Amino acid sequence: MLDASDLRKGLKIQLDDGQPYIITDFDFSKPGKGQAIYNCKMKNMLTGSTMSRSFRSNDRFEKPELLQKTLHFSYENAGQFIFQDENYDELVISESVLGRNKFFLIDNIQVDALFFNNEVIEVELPNLVERKVLKCEAGAKGNTAAGKVMKPCTVEGGYEVAVPLFVNDGDTIRIDTRTGEYADRVSGR
Repeated sequence: MLDASDLRKGLKIQLDDGQPYIITDFDFSKPGKGQAIYNCKMKNMLTGSTMSRSFRSNDRFEKPELLQKTLHFSYENAGQFIFQDENYDELVISESVLGRNKFFLIDNIQVDALFFNNEVIEVELPNLVERKVLKCEAGAKGNTAAGKVMKPCTVEGGYEVAVPLFVNDGDTIRIDTRTGEYADRVSGR
């Protein structure tokens, strides 16, 4: 059981509705008289919806029963992504749970999956993945002194990302899976 004094950014709690939430923003205030107030912005870990809620110092919460497992990606079949655990048991994770991460899956990539009530609710990939550039528009030469000039590019898996002008078709680049943005070029043709 958690108390309101345990609240902080990044803490995962379970409210009366039985669903897990992660605290995304936190503020504490103590009025002149009366109980302390804990203002929280929270994200529902199942639906992704956000809400703001205030708690008093005597409020208590359950800690959600979350389980983290390491899985390896095997293959995709009609929008269903098949992973294996350490016992070689297959688990199916839907496209809706993976979100943008589906573009960064490569054979046998190791991911951390978060389970709630025996269902995967979140998949975390390595921070950087390497993908080959399939199609890149030609960059327009011109004034680049004003800052980074980027051009659209399509990489393996169909993901579109903005890259610097020097990236060409056939190059291998790294993409940050947390932001979905270009990180650096690994190799040229």
